[in-house]
Amino acid sequence: MNSSQPKQYGVTPPVSIASPSAEEVKMNDAMIEELRNQNSFETEDGVQKRRKVLATLQTIVQEFVYTVSRKKNMSEGMSKDAGGKLFTFGSYRLGVYGPGSDIDTLVVVPKHVTKEDFFTVFDQLLRKRKELQKIEPIPGAYVPIIKTVFDGIDIDIICARLDIPQVPLDLQLNSNDLLRNIDDQDLRALNGTRVTDLILKLVPQKTVFRHALRTIKLWAKKRAIYANMFGFPGGVAWAMLVARICQLYPNAVGAVIVEKFFYIYLQWKWPQPVMLTQIEDGPLPVRVWNPRLYGGDRAHIMPVITPAYPSMCATHNICHSTQSIILAEMRRASGIIKQIKEGKKNWSAMFQKHDFFYKYKFYLTVIAATRESYEDHLGWSGLVKSKLRLLVQKLENIPEIALAHPYVNPFMNSYISESESELFKMKDLYGTIAGEKFAKEHLEEVKIDDETNFKKVEEEVKNSGKHIIHLMKLYIGLSLDIKGREKKIDIQVPCTEFDKFCQSWPDFDEKKFSLSIRYTKIWNLPDDVYDDGEKRPVRHKRKRESLKSESANKRQRTITTSVPAGAATEAEA
Repeated sequence: MNSSQPKQYGVTPPVSIASPSAEEVKMNDAMIEELRNQNSFETEDGVQKRRKVLATLQTIVQEFVYTVSRKKNMSEGMSKDAGGKLFTFGSYRLGVYGPGSDIDTLVVVPKHVTKEDFFTVFDQLLRKRKELQKIEPIPGAYVPIIKTVFDGIDIDIICARLDIPQVPLDLQLNSNDLLRNIDDQDLRALNGTRVTDLILKLVPQKTVFRHALRTIKLWAKKRAIYANMFGFPGGVAWAMLVARICQLYPNAVGAVIVEKFFYIYLQWKWPQPVMLTQIEDGPLPVRVWNPRLYGGDRAHIMPVITPAYPSMCATHNICHSTQSIILAEMRRASGIIKQIKEGKKNWSAMFQKHDFFYKYKFYLTVIAATRESYEDHLGWSGLVKSKLRLLVQKLENIPEIALAHPYVNPFMNSYISESESELFKMKDLYGTIAGEKFAKEHLEEVKIDDETNFKKVEEEVKNSGKHIIHLMKLYIGLSLDIKGREKKIDIQVPCTEFDKFCQSWPDFDEKKFSLSIRYTKIWNLPDDVYDDGEKRPVRHKRKRESLKSESANKRQRTITTSVPAGAATEAEA
């Protein structure tokens, strides 16, 4: 082999091995400076606090495994030796976290500890800790998870059981033999840490990769296209997309990687998969991503494949609507970078806030409501959030809907009233400017954050004879294609199907929980979807003569939706 041949990091040779020019280095310095201006880097105090929190969680993991072992009649010595280890993955393990970042963690346990133990014994141990501020178990998630806020830091905790009697502190997860005799959920849970470690091994320059990934992550979050749950790439997918560009330009600086990121993926022949390494076949009877064998894999329209065995698609939730939105945002970003190179703009233009609540005339508002218990509301609203992409996929199949755009951030409010009827009315108005007005005039709003003792609040409400309701609203922007059509846009079927699907949740209780779906026009959106200083859209009244002329010459087109109560609403299109 020719020793002068450049090292190949990915599945194809590099596009360019050129070293950066002086102008590219200058552009890169400006990019990093803007990342600092955007508060992308964690402080040293923040770094130390995260390490302390993870050390505390490690002790809880060991206590968890010990407690379960003793309950199953294991000896004192065997129970202590059973171990248990906390791993990290995602942005923390990749080294691209910032002040507001969560930490993705994985609890690895020996074979006698079950998922039921995780959601009971481990859950109870967490609740005993004074550092715990919030906890949201979601056992029904694709990867079962406990979402927490622990000592001011968002910690997502998943669990995997290995078919081994002990989990020592020096255990590493790189061996494929550890995957024997475990179920699909355990495989998916282990994949996070295994993938993160491999990504770092497969990039030529870790510092360049991290600078480029910080930029892409910040851009994706600002433009509201960062959320696997809602049908956009999540953290691991964005990381793999950046890592592939690093492989193609191994000597480039971060700014060049970002430029090439948009250039390459705007030309990519989707659904050709993005892969960091060849897909590995293994001896285990587990499913590996293979569109030639599996129809579900062929349905992936923007596949990004994990490098760790067994390879999986990290972007299986992307649908046609979200793919269109992603590519449109990439085109915008590519144009901005061109202007940055020309000296017409600076890097801050890349990170301008999205325009979601200015973009569409019609929005669907999906409202999850829970009576009395905030902890119950976290479970119910979490379920609705995790399934919203299913409604989006159903909506985009309606011919009159060109695009269904889910917004990735939910809004949460809690209200107290002496009258239940006022809370029911608030539930009907919620998600509109009229609802905001009604709440200010008739209800007491309770601000619940990570510092709130919500159980104490609920007890005080109960003792005073009042009532409390917790509400979450999600938005889907609708781009309509009604040119030349003379009929109503009826979305009753997908809305009803989504409602029934959510009600099939094992913990659903119709006395506690409800779901509403209704349309909202842009000028009826509530103020809280806009930041301070943003000017909200206002409906411009047309002259009466113009209205009369239009009503005489145009038939009214409508959108029909259904809500669980059975009412139908219609919107002019």
